[in-house]
Amino acid sequence: MASLDFEEEKNNFREFYNEKHETIEAAKGAFIAIVNSILADVCPISAVTGRVKDRDESLKKFTLKYQSKLEEAAEEYEIKNHITDLIGLRVVSLYESDVEKIKDVLANEFEVIEITDKIKDIESKESSFGYKGLHVDLKLKAPRETMREYSRYSDFRFEVQIRTIIQDAWSVLDHKIKYKKSIPLPLKRRINTLAALFELADREFFSIREKTIKAAEEEKEKAKTATPSENEVLNVFSFLAIADDLFQGYEFHPYKVDGFVSEILNYGDITPSQFKSIIDANFPYVERYKSSIGETPTRKHAFNPYTELRHVLYQSDPAKYQRALYDSQRNKFSEWVEVNPAD
Repeated sequence: MASLDFEEEKNNFREFYNEKHETIEAAKGAFIAIVNSILADVCPISAVTGRVKDRDESLKKFTLKYQSKLEEAAEEYEIKNHITDLIGLRVVSLYESDVEKIKDVLANEFEVIEITDKIKDIESKESSFGYKGLHVDLKLKAPRETMREYSRYSDFRFEVQIRTIIQDAWSVLDHKIKYKKSIPLPLKRRINTLAALFELADREFFSIREKTIKAAEEEKEKAKTATPSENEVLNVFSFLAIADDLFQGYEFHPYKVDGFVSEILNYGDITPSQFKSIIDANFPYVERYKSSIGETPTRKHAFNPYTELRHVLYQSDPAKYQRALYDSQRNKFSEWVEVNPAD
């Protein structure tokens, strides 16, 4: 029963916390699993983590934030109803553009109790920098709230903090700065400058991603409609414009492409048109070699596109690209070439 007796309500909250703690921890785990599952195909996520707020920390928060106002208004209360972040989740995305997208997905899957947009709050102030993030208070809704595995968590609300990696890093560091308000102006300006640099980094990472996507698309169009400049050195985008067409359906992971193109350039500069000419001249021959090898259960997919392109380069100039193949690969290929000379 709600009352205005703080000592009584404090004891009631402690009893509630102790009695329900195990269930609250289980609810946290369930909520993390659900959020991970529904965001898996939405956008890249760095992490989904959670915590259950400490009992005494919860009481401290209530005392500082709610107790005086409720007692001044003579409004009876139960402390547990005011600790909205007893269960807290944090979703860390890669880019700020994904924050709103994540919020919309969560709002569609759960009952939304409240949304606190600290991003708009900060950005609406001309000279204000600091912690940015989106907080969403949620509860289970149909059909999950009636499912056997979730029904015992249906009364628990939980807070989800949605941040980018940069915002999360700033939040952690910001909490380590002991004094931020009533301090000398030069120190306050330095803190604001640091916060502004973090905000700039967030925007630059997003901008670089967008320009990277645009550059890849432009290279593909250039490969279709124009002859690349003779002075242009092969890069990941011009490589993918050629390789994606050559190996349709194969997923070239960025970090592997980056390393492979760097490896090619280590043998000497090569333009996209030169690389394409080497492939046109030697790829069919290496395809014949690949077919002659075949695939066994122990060697399935061993001859992947990177391996095939290394053979193509080696075939084009064995002296220059000698180290493109391992000794065993080179010896085996050379033996086959002797029996199956190129036309």
